[in-house]
Amino acid sequence: MQPDRSKALEVEAPVRDATQRSSRDLRALRKLGVTEDDDVRFMLLGSSLWKIRSPRWQKRRELRLQEDGMTVWCETHKRAKRAPSQQTFSVMDVQCVLEGCQSEVLRGLCGSIPEAHCFTVVFRGPRRGLDLACSSEAEARHWIRGLRRLQERAQTMSQRDKLEHWIYGYLRRADADKDNTMSFKEVKSLLRMINIEVTELYARQLFKQCDRSGNDRLENSEIEEFCRRLTRRPELEALFCRCSGEDCVLSDEELLEFLREQGEEATLSQAREIIQEYELNDTAKQQRLMMLDGFLMYLLSKEGDVFNPAHATVYQDMSQPLSHYFISSSHNTYLLQDQLGGPSSTEAYLRALSRGCRCVELDCWEGPNGEPIVYHGHTLTSRILFREVIEVVRDYAFKASPYPLILSLENHCGREQQVVMARHLRSILGETLLTKSPGSKGTRSLPSPEELKGRILIKGKKLSGSDSSSSSSDSSSSSSEEEEGSGEGGGTRTKNKNKKKDSVKVSPVPVNGSKPRCSSSLAPELSDLVVLCRSVRFHGFDHASQQPANEMSSFSEGKARRLIRDSGNSFVRHNALQLSRIYPSGLRAHSSNYSPQEMWSAGCQIVALNFQTPGEAMALNQGRFLQNGRCGYTLKPAFLRSADSTFDPEHPARGQGYQAKTLTVTVISAQQLPKLNPERPNSIVDPLVRVELHGVPADNARAETPHINNNGFNPRWNHTLVFDVGVPELALVRFVVEDHDTTSSNDFVGQFTLPFTSLRQGYRHIHLLSADGAPISPASLFVHIKVSELSRSQSV
Repeated sequence: MQPDRSKALEVEAPVRDATQRSSRDLRALRKLGVTEDDDVRFMLLGSSLWKIRSPRWQKRRELRLQEDGMTVWCETHKRAKRAPSQQTFSVMDVQCVLEGCQSEVLRGLCGSIPEAHCFTVVFRGPRRGLDLACSSEAEARHWIRGLRRLQERAQTMSQRDKLEHWIYGYLRRADADKDNTMSFKEVKSLLRMINIEVTELYARQLFKQCDRSGNDRLENSEIEEFCRRLTRRPELEALFCRCSGEDCVLSDEELLEFLREQGEEATLSQAREIIQEYELNDTAKQQRLMMLDGFLMYLLSKEGDVFNPAHATVYQDMSQPLSHYFISSSHNTYLLQDQLGGPSSTEAYLRALSRGCRCVELDCWEGPNGEPIVYHGHTLTSRILFREVIEVVRDYAFKASPYPLILSLENHCGREQQVVMARHLRSILGETLLTKSPGSKGTRSLPSPEELKGRILIKGKKLSGSDSSSSSSDSSSSSSEEEEGSGEGGGTRTKNKNKKKDSVKVSPVPVNGSKPRCSSSLAPELSDLVVLCRSVRFHGFDHASQQPANEMSSFSEGKARRLIRDSGNSFVRHNALQLSRIYPSGLRAHSSNYSPQEMWSAGCQIVALNFQTPGEAMALNQGRFLQNGRCGYTLKPAFLRSADSTFDPEHPARGQGYQAKTLTVTVISAQQLPKLNPERPNSIVDPLVRVELHGVPADNARAETPHINNNGFNPRWNHTLVFDVGVPELALVRFVVEDHDTTSSNDFVGQFTLPFTSLRQGYRHIHLLSADGAPISPASLFVHIKVSELSRSQSV
């Protein structure tokens, strides 16, 4: 492909001066602090770029940053008109921007187009990455730097700034004639856009109150007044008045009293620091006073968040054995969609690693030209090179977390290509690849995440005997998805219906004329790389207790449930010493997920999920690993770390870990919930809030508020929900907002999940996430949280 340079915008071309834009347009850019940024100014002008899907599919697209500084318009030349939401993407939805030819598509074009002209936009969630080629290196640099700059700015915006940016973005869209004023008709359109249905009388009254000039149009300060009235928070004003008394001003001592009511161990000096940080009025600040606006800023900040900010960094002990941690883990990591015919992509590894995943899976098969491939065997899923996966692992393994990464190899290759795999692992990963056990703890205890920082571990089969380099071993090369077997503690011996066809003998699939390999022996070169995660068949808990700590077994979700049901305490003790990996049933053809919570309750560490499938299970996974700096490792409770534990998840009240509490949640209000169908302005949500408790089976519960009709902008409930929690150290709390529907199932609006132990008491904001875990700015819930002790006699 040769880009048409004559049509491209040159870097040196004059950029329209920012002063030529309306003051409202500039307001959004000023909030982001990017009005003078050359890259952002270039993006505002727009560029003609090549969008690339394959060597044969390359189309010109006009890309232009919108005046809100957060939305990029991608103009298509198709005759069929596409919905506006399908022609844009938000900077907040961007996972990362890759320079050069790093995606599979662009790598295939290396040599035909300068690498410095290319970049890829990788999105959160299921949206396909955007591969783009510019007409010059300078043009590509503008877009790469500009997108990254806007990402950084978006992450540092306060909730108040996000709200203002959001409302002014809708004001611009509602201004149909682009005259920078608002007619009554445009105001009504705006109200529908922001998800609220009001009567004609109320809308007219609000308009008249702000139209001080009496010319039936809102201008400048009148628009600002309209926005202030629209975004008022009566429930916060009432709380502020209750705390401040008749003078409606909070002194430092009154603020301290409020903080202590919130359950915080605050001091007077800390209360004064909060005033200095959040109060907007300089005079009040000098007098150590807090006004309503400052109080609102504080409650919308991280300090007013329901999630404990002290848990946002690595705060847990990272020097304990690996078996003492829950480990964020992915199943069939290479897939972007389902496991029957979906695409495989190295981008899937990048996404998982960027989300803090610390165990990724590679299904390795014989490939053409002597190169192993990764795909879901015996299906129509596409294939990617093993080498390219390892290159992505090298580049992104420790971007989100410094703690060890486990590569779970499902090895279906013949001996020759196993040697190639071993060579790629050593040459590409270099010193980060763990090839010998660190320290001298012996065989009964695994090293710690701290000891293994920056190291990559291989999970797979290993040759038996002291001389692992001997070629005479008859060990099978194929790493079964299920090494569970049977035996004591595992019930009667039964056939595993979900076992992959190639769990014993290799049956490679010929690709592009390659010859299938007959040898099923394990290559010593690959075996030598398995150090701490040796895959073995499970023969029961008694047998496993006599084996070294570096042996681990994999269990299907069904087998794990049976073990928990029949031998829960034995499973807990086993997981205190050795690693267990749980994976989804083979019947989940569409890559759905099971609930990970039941596996965590038995101490299972590597609970592998389909990261590409959003929903409740992935929300729980994100909530579990939200704490401890999102590093992908969470220390298990003490009663799951002891080889002598008496805890049984099926009967928690009988053993350790039972600390009964009552959780009381008052759902007060919601703010700026998203429209589910932006193309239908009259479609207004009828929101309800459901609070869910996920823990041991006895703790699982859910309850919800009534729904509010036609108000997704500022609905109020003041509805209280009460839960009893027996094992709080294992529990997760999930807040879900849905759009009520009387004729069908409710539609998902947003959610947020966090560990019970990371909940903060008092009046708190909950900042909602989409189904795939991306922020829905500025949507939030306002709640009151109370946790109280519950005696054992009350709870049993």
